[in-house]
Amino acid sequence: MGDIFSVLAAGYTATPPTPPSRATYVPVDATVWEGTWKGTYSTGENFSFTVSNVEGFRAKVKYQSGNGPIKYQDVLIKDNAFRIGDSKFLMSKVDHGTIKTVVTNPATGQSTLNSAPVDRI
Repeated sequence: MGDIFSVLAAGYTATPPTPPSRATYVPVDATVWEGTWKGTYSTGENFSFTVSNVEGFRAKVKYQSGNGPIKYQDVLIKDNAFRIGDSKFLMSKVDHGTIKTVVTNPATGQSTLNSAPVDRI
């Protein structure tokens, strides 16, 4: 029985947890965020998302990748970034950023990270 607990304890102490961001949510400039953003993953798959109704640090986002379903989500903007589904968008400068999306192969269960530059049009 002691072996089970040592295995469990080792799993919890092997990697330290990621510290939370110390930044607080602050209002953002809606004119910098609102609009349609487009890009292409290295796989050739096109994607786009539209940011609208930016109020303070909250916004509404519509995201579509390839022929996949359209996702709608309310997001919180913090540290020039927000998450929608399995994706995270980070604005590097006005009208430009990077999106990173985790894609899981349903047959193998293996996950890969797709990253692509994004531009506001």
